[in-house]
Formats: sequence, structure tokens, C-alpha cells
Amino acid sequence: MSKPAPRLIAAILCTGLALTACAAAPASAPPPAAPAPPSSAAADASPLAAVFKVGLGSGASLGGKRVFPADNAWNTPVDKAAVDPDSDALIRSIGLTTTLHPDFGAHWPTGPFGIPYVVVKGTQKKVKVTFTAYPAESDRGKYPIPRNAPVEKGSDRHLIVIDRDHWKLYELFGARRVKGSAAWKADSGAIFDLRSNRLRPAGWTSADAAGLPIFPGLVRHDEVKAGAITHALRFTVAETRKAYVSPARHYASDDTSENLPPMGMRVRLKADFSIAGFPWQARRVLQAMKTYGMIVADNGSDWYVSGVPDKRWNDEALNTLKSVAGSNFEVVAMGPVTAG
Repeated sequence: MSKPAPRLIAAILCTGLALTACAAAPASAPPPAAPAPPSSAAADASPLAAVFKVGLGSGASLGGKRVFPADNAWNTPVDKAAVDPDSDALIRSIGLTTTLHPDFGAHWPTGPFGIPYVVVKGTQKKVKVTFTAYPAESDRGKYPIPRNAPVEKGSDRHLIVIDRDHWKLYELFGARRVKGSAAWKADSGAIFDLRSNRLRPAGWTSADAAGLPIFPGLVRHDEVKAGAITHALRFTVAETRKAYVSPARHYASDDTSENLPPMGMRVRLKADFSIAGFPWQARRVLQAMKTYGMIVADNGSDWYVSGVPDKRWNDEALNTLKSVAGSNFEVVAMGPVTAG
């Protein structure tokens, strides 16, 4: 198939000044860590909503239910993995002095911001979605989108739906409801079986530039409150390479420089970086960056970390992430790189 023009997705630029000025909830002691969720085959075969108390609605808690199998790339610890031989050059291209930026929170400019999602029952009525920009690389068919489904603010307009009973993930990029209809239009869309490690076809995009699912990389308040984030995080960089590395399946650049990160590249916070002095919400995010790392998923602002909008976030605590510079990260050894 012919290669579509690279997609440049605009980032929602939440400035440090604006976020710092936001009202924040008062500091509090961290809630106790929750026990690890059951991971046996028997547990996975049980009714999901009953065993894991998966909620319903916008931003609903998954009740500890893990997205994708335990051995999925998103769920694989990388704290013991080797460092990529080109780590220094790759980190330098993203920015050694540029700092982390939480692209989610509770109060900017007038309320919670980030990438929202909604959990629905398996009986949710499905509606027609027409794909306009990447129809050949989108998963066609009807999507279970409720009338009140939240859509990300800004130009990307991501729409994410989780079917809790069939354990499937539906994601759209550039989602817009057709006026006077229950149908939707979107630039692209992808459907993922959350019980499977199956990747998208090589060269295919998704609702994200890297051809990855978005939801498993989001920082969610329910898991931070429960005690630990047990998956890699999604982040963006301004310049990427015309290449991708698994689990990514798609690139969005014309630049072939090997000093630039390919889509799917994973970084981790260095083991000797102390997170002891950070507020508990920030500390649990940083621990995930040490244990599971972050995956380059889109073109956007450097070191922007994606999360879910939630009024319970403490923006003052999240702002402390902005003291962590790129020089404190290293690139995890990459597998074969697919170049365009």
C-alpha cells in the first residue's frame, strides 16, 4: 500500500506558568498501596465487572484490572534492561535541560485537562464512524460511543471508549459527531482486544501517530491512588525519526537522522535519581518512569507526559515533575528499527 503523508499532531501547550498558577488541592498523606490485582487465568476468565469492580462512565476506575496481558510491552518492567548504545545522542535530541511536563491535571485553564476516556457496558449501542484522513489504516465498523462520550479538547480530539464486558478498547483521532446524527467522523480509528498482544499491521497508524493504543500509556488517578502505576507511560517529542521500533507500527516524520528517536523508543528515569522528596502523586508517576519507562507515541512538545483529566489531581504536586530534566533519563536498548 502507498505510504500516507506523515501526520503532524499539534500538542496542547499547557505552559508551566499557567499550570503553576492553578488552584491545587491541599497536600495530604498518600493512601496505602493496594494489593496487586489477581493475574491468574481463572481470574481473567471471571466476569470482569464483578471480579475487578470495573466502573462505568467517564474516567471510571478499572478496579485494578490490568489492560493487556502481563507480558505485553506496556506492562513489561525495563528497570533491569540494558541501555541503548546511542542513548546519549537520542536524549540530547529531545533535550538535556528541557524538563518533564505533565500534560494533564485538575485546573487548566478552567477545569480538568488531559486525554479523557469512558467505560461502557457490552450492551452499549454501536454507531457508525466514517474515517476521512486514514481510512485504509483504520479499523472499520461500528464503535460503542455513548451520547455523552468525552472528547479531548484541542486539535487532536481523541475519543477513547472501553467496553468493560468484552474487554475491548476503541480509540479515535480527530473525532467529531455528525450534526443531527448519532454517527461520527474521525481522521483515524483503531480497535484493540485488551486480552491480546496482537499489534497493528506494519506501517499502520492508529488514533496515535506511532500506531499504538493511547489508553494503556495514560497516567490515571485511580491507579496512582491505589498505590502504583504498573505500565509504561505515553510521552511526546518535537522531532522524531522516519522510523519505528516495536511495539510501534508507524512513523510520522521525513527526517532520517539516527540521532532522532523513532516512534516506540522507550526511555526510563535513571536508577540513581532520588524521588524521595517528591509529593506522593508525583512520586508514584516517577516510580513508573523508573520501572516501566515512557514510550514515544506522538509528535508534540518535548517531554510532555500524557494523563487523564481528573479534578482530584493536585496540580501543585504534579508541577514538581517539572524539576526533572531530560538528562536524568536514558534510552532502553531498542530492538530492530524499521526505517521508512
